[in-house]
Amino acid sequence: MDTATATSTQTRPHAAPADLKALKARQQAAWSAGDYALIGTTLQIVGEELCEALDVRAGERVLDVAAGNGNVALAAARRWCRVVATDYVPALLERARERAAADRLVIEFREADAEALPFAEESFDVVVSTFGVMFTPDQDRAAAELLRVCRRGGRIGLANWTPEGFIGQLFKTIGRHVPPPAGARSPALWGSRARLAELFEPHASSIAAAPRNFVFRYRSAAHWLDVFRTYYGPVLKTFAALEPAAQAALERDLLALVDQFNRAGDGAMVVPAEYLETVITRR
Repeated sequence: MDTATATSTQTRPHAAPADLKALKARQQAAWSAGDYALIGTTLQIVGEELCEALDVRAGERVLDVAAGNGNVALAAARRWCRVVATDYVPALLERARERAAADRLVIEFREADAEALPFAEESFDVVVSTFGVMFTPDQDRAAAELLRVCRRGGRIGLANWTPEGFIGQLFKTIGRHVPPPAGARSPALWGSRARLAELFEPHASSIAAAPRNFVFRYRSAAHWLDVFRTYYGPVLKTFAALEPAAQAALERDLLALVDQFNRAGDGAMVVPAEYLETVITRR
């Protein structure tokens, strides 16, 4: 993900169209930086809960799009589904492959772009993505691909950070320091019911969306910041783009953001981060 794309919670009014090809290249470089898998593994519970919300059944064909290190893919494989996991960052798929091997789970891994999935129409019973497809530059095309590869009557399950939640506000905060490219749509739009209706309602028989919280638990706010600026590509790239004085200002703003959301009260970091859990039934 390009750091700037993930920062704004709204599209700039009357902005020129974004250069989506260039934006995707920058995004891929950002997601390849650091080691997102070290953070992604802490989000495993979201994949488990999404599989329960989807009521997946043993034997169903499940596609995990922008799978990262495989949270939903692993959860579906534990439920005896036939799973394919895709991502456009090979290193993340390798980490997912290691996790599957450790748990002796059968998953097929394919390097693939979420905007051009290499599968035939209606190939899957269930299509899922947690905090992944929301970062595609061309949101309409990505949504169309999810719909295309899902069979009629099948389900699409998404977990997307909301604009108002902790991660949505993280993007907004870093966007004040490194502005997003002109014309880029905010990924946090995927965490709003209105945008999901625009993307999916014409092809859905139902859309069920409910706010959930994932709780970030770290030793302290400073510990969280150290992990995210070292391993989370978007934050790492944002700091790298700034001079030392600007880095210090960003650090102060991020620590203040944690303080705003933190409910620990004992020096630790316990921060609920809102996301929208969505189940779409394809018409």
